[in-house]
Amino acid sequence: MTEEEIRTQIMHAAETVRRTNPMAPSLTNTVTVNFVANAQIAVGGSAAMFYLPDEGEALGALGGATYFNVGTLLPVYEQTVPLTLEALRHAGKPWVLDPVAVGVGALRTKLLLQMKEYRPDIIRGNASEIIALAGLWRLKGGAETTTARGVDSTDSVSAAKQAAAALAKWTGGAVSVSGVDDYVTDGTVGAVSHGGSHFMEKITGSGCSLGGVSAVYLCAAPPFTAALTAVSAYNLAGLRAGRKTAGPASFQTAFLDELYLASPEEIAENPFELEEVLE
Repeated sequence: MTEEEIRTQIMHAAETVRRTNPMAPSLTNTVTVNFVANAQIAVGGSAAMFYLPDEGEALGALGGATYFNVGTLLPVYEQTVPLTLEALRHAGKPWVLDPVAVGVGALRTKLLLQMKEYRPDIIRGNASEIIALAGLWRLKGGAETTTARGVDSTDSVSAAKQAAAALAKWTGGAVSVSGVDDYVTDGTVGAVSHGGSHFMEKITGSGCSLGGVSAVYLCAAPPFTAALTAVSAYNLAGLRAGRKTAGPASFQTAFLDELYLASPEEIAENPFELEEVLE
């Protein structure tokens, strides 16, 4: 696809979400559940948070795409995650994975290993998480031991490109790597997206909510387009909110406003460059 064709698809995805208000259920980090829901609503989607097994089965089948974030885990997730994934597989519904803190704890490792079989349509994480997930799944460019510090990444986005491409090729979907400049790939082509604000590192949930918004756009577009639409919307909203605010608290409020106010045309015009994925 050409850059012009991709921008047209981004605009169409954003327009479709605004028009249809798709529901994207989320099993997400309890630290950021409110921000995830508000961001999903701001871009035009509908939020539905769950954690019980029967809720996951029901909402997964009803929603357009489902978001899984393993940042904070409850024992019941050992039942909820596989049951929900089976429901999604049976219904033919896509899903997004955010492998927060991959490599920490036995339950998280068990769930992420199970998720490999179900092949998420979009994987979103910081560079260290993407490298570690590729390592856990024994894919090219991966390393089970990275320089991550808790949920923070100390690896560069460029260092995660090979792992991102390998994950995308395995899943047949897309991978979104968050950083100063975000990177989205389907394993064949990559897009480097610009914008955002340094305040995004000073609030909880900027990455988690991006995963939730990626699921909203996945209700209306293929994985690569959906992931790049979400990243473009975030970089545009972050840039605009950062220009208006002086601190993280006011930034978070302004950021949600800018997500809501961004038009499909403006989202599609946010700067990005295409690059070929090298083996």
